[in-house]
Amino acid sequence: MDDDDHRVVDLVKELVHRLLCTSSQNPNPPSFTQQEYNQALKYSLRILSSRMTPSIAPDDSAMAESIKRRLATAGKSSEALTFADLYAKFSHKNGPGSVRNKWAVLYLLKTISEDRKVRKNQFSNRISNGFLDSALAGGLPTLFEGDEISGGSGEFGNSSVGRSTDGFVDLRGSSENVRNLRGFSILENEKNEVSLSGLTANMKKLKVLGDASSSLRTREHVEKRYNGGILVVSKDPENIRDMAYRDFVDLIKEENEVTEVILVRDVLYACQGIDGKYVKFDEKADAYVLPELIKVPRATRIMVRKLCELGWLFRKVKAYITESLDRFPAEDVGTVGQAFCAALQDELSDYYKLLAVLEAQAMNPIPLVSENASSGNYLSLRRLSVWFSEPLVKMRLMAVLVDSCKVLKGGAMAGAIHMHAQHGDPLVNDFMKRSLRRVCSPLFEMVRTWVLEGELEDIFAEFFVLSQPVKAESLWREGYRLHAAMLPSFISQSLAQRILRTGKSINFLRVCCEDRGWADAATEAAAAAGTSTGRGGLGYGKTDALESLVTEAARRIDKHLLDVMYKQYKFKEHCLAIKRYLLLGQGDFVQYLMDIVGPELSEAANTISSFKLAGLLESAIRSSNAQYDDPDILERLRVKMMPHNTGDRGWDVFSLEYDTSVPLNTVFTESVMSRYLRIFNFLWKLRRVEHALIGVWKNMKPNCVTSRFFVKLPDAVKLHLILTSRKCQVLWDEMNHFVSNLQYYIMFEVLEVSWSNLVKELEAAKDLDDLLAAHEKYLYSIIEKSLLGERSQNLNKILFTLFDLILRFRSQADRLYEGINELQSRTTDSSSQDKARLQRPSNKKFSESGSWLGEGRKDLTRRAGEFLRNMGQDIDAIAKEYSSVFDGFISQLPIQQHVDLKFLMFRLDFTEFYSQLRPSTGGKLLL
Repeated sequence: MDDDDHRVVDLVKELVHRLLCTSSQNPNPPSFTQQEYNQALKYSLRILSSRMTPSIAPDDSAMAESIKRRLATAGKSSEALTFADLYAKFSHKNGPGSVRNKWAVLYLLKTISEDRKVRKNQFSNRISNGFLDSALAGGLPTLFEGDEISGGSGEFGNSSVGRSTDGFVDLRGSSENVRNLRGFSILENEKNEVSLSGLTANMKKLKVLGDASSSLRTREHVEKRYNGGILVVSKDPENIRDMAYRDFVDLIKEENEVTEVILVRDVLYACQGIDGKYVKFDEKADAYVLPELIKVPRATRIMVRKLCELGWLFRKVKAYITESLDRFPAEDVGTVGQAFCAALQDELSDYYKLLAVLEAQAMNPIPLVSENASSGNYLSLRRLSVWFSEPLVKMRLMAVLVDSCKVLKGGAMAGAIHMHAQHGDPLVNDFMKRSLRRVCSPLFEMVRTWVLEGELEDIFAEFFVLSQPVKAESLWREGYRLHAAMLPSFISQSLAQRILRTGKSINFLRVCCEDRGWADAATEAAAAAGTSTGRGGLGYGKTDALESLVTEAARRIDKHLLDVMYKQYKFKEHCLAIKRYLLLGQGDFVQYLMDIVGPELSEAANTISSFKLAGLLESAIRSSNAQYDDPDILERLRVKMMPHNTGDRGWDVFSLEYDTSVPLNTVFTESVMSRYLRIFNFLWKLRRVEHALIGVWKNMKPNCVTSRFFVKLPDAVKLHLILTSRKCQVLWDEMNHFVSNLQYYIMFEVLEVSWSNLVKELEAAKDLDDLLAAHEKYLYSIIEKSLLGERSQNLNKILFTLFDLILRFRSQADRLYEGINELQSRTTDSSSQDKARLQRPSNKKFSESGSWLGEGRKDLTRRAGEFLRNMGQDIDAIAKEYSSVFDGFISQLPIQQHVDLKFLMFRLDFTEFYSQLRPSTGGKLLL
């Protein structure tokens, strides 16, 4: 043995001797037997030959607290206090001669104590729980009371340890003693903490141990008193290896029996999203799992899996919060999404507090009255399941909300959360209401600022009101609209419409009307509703307060808006002006205008000057009662020449327009004014047809000159003239009957009735939408009743065909009476020549025949006959075509859906003349 080895052995023997003397209660040495000394010496040498690898971080305070807690748990309160006092002195002792590695000393003492406890609880079969068992576990080598040191072939050390002369063990006999003890710790020189991840490495170590101990495996058996050795059941090397592997697996399984205290700790870690020593998160299974190799009862495994559901839910909620906050400002998380994350974070804060309390209780034992009694930890898996009952319900709700709101934002997110609040459980209901108050806070703040200030603070497009940049005249109709996808379910559609209209009214007053009176109306509305105009006045659960505020604000602001439209901008006066001038309600103005522009409009459209027509319009205004109207209204009335084609006359392109500005053009938009233009063109043509028939009547009116002319005509010519004139007058009567009744129907049954309804609806209007709806209804009524609607297109074409036939008739009638006047003038000239001939002498017979058969008179009579015969044929053709078209018009009136059109049929066929004539004549109403 080397000097160092001898010195080590001597020091160990001296240390063991002193320790045995100190621990003995008998003051007279030796107070211990030789066997006790030998056992203590062997135990000490095995400690020195082993390598204990701790699996915890070096912390002397934590180690001391663990020892003290173990003593208290075992019911040794007095010893725990003594240990605490000794440790206090030990830890404060520093300087030369003091122990620097205090933690290692405490760990050694604790390991020795645990080893002694394990030795007491070992099974009777020690073959697979021997030296290898303890060494692989990272603890101390096991030493049993039946072990002896002898020089036999089965003894450890191969006779290298002998006895001294004083009866104690002599370790100086061979230099191999300490070396063998050190060499036997080959296995311990590696990291030997048994765990599931180190199973393969430990099995490899077992192979090394088997190869290094080939001399031991040649033995056929192992004596029972060497239970701490390695079991060899066969001389076959392969069989030895296989059996060793199986024995090692069983060894690992037995050593992985996990206590409930460790499982409780791992479950608490899992509930915080942290992997424990045994309970870890499996990405494939998407759950926290306890490995199958860990030896725990099935009921405990099920309990751990159920408790770890809370940790799985926590991971999901925490991941959503982290992801949302990480996306924020790069992506549109939104204020509602941020509020939702804040609400979840508040709930997790309470959850963290609960886990902190549970972790503190997990470290404390159950307090007992007796110091000798032993108790377990206060927190068990069963108690943990009771503690987790309420947090598990909340965490499930949060996980469900997270799944529902992943792709939602704004009002849609609030609505989805509200759907889960309809629950009968008071706990769930309170939790959802508390969360919704936080989530809906930004949404209700948007409602407040929109209703009371007209401001749309929605940079993330979360509000159910959307805005878009438009012109001032389109602000009311197109500037704002409801976004149905962002409308939460706890706000009804009608309430949302009122919210939209109230904010639109404020913006319309501010932008279009340049009015600031809405601010006072908003303040009055907030006071009447009992809410403040500042932040926080509204919130989830205060639906009645929201409805009251919106109702009061809408009523006051809409009333103020209508007052501005009626009084400041004179909306009713402008509607009346359009009726009088564009709908031709001002009779004297229309008649005078038609008289003075008629000759000008008879020219080709491309030759007419719009400036000259504007002057004629000004003349018509000054010459009629229109001159007394408001100058602002008269300045808006202008002449408009529509696009024309080749061959168009001035009558086809002439029209009037009424200029409107903001805010009137919100009502009188371009579309509305184009429909007014259609109505004007229809009424203007109707007035033109009426004016044409009046002109025909003026020419048809008999006079004394025409009467004298009839007497002087030959009988044949006189007969043609009478027939042609009668045809013309009969056709005029029929046309005049149609135009007069149509004119009466349009002016009284359509325009006046529609205007009366408009005035009533304007008086009853409560907001600008009602005003727009009333005007739209007024315009729609006129268009539909005037045969200008989509459902009356065929009838409208027939009507304009009738108008064209009437104008053709006017042209033919003018030709007829121009020809008659020319014939009359020539006949007068011929009569004067005949008088001159009569004064000359001649016989009576010659003179009578010469007065009618002269050369000039014959030619005149022939030409008159041909002219009247041709005119009669042209009038017959017009009458026939008119009768056919008019019959088609009459036949379609009864099938029209509008009741007033059926009334027009009643006026046109009041005597049932056409209805009786149609079956018998097959549509030939004339001739």
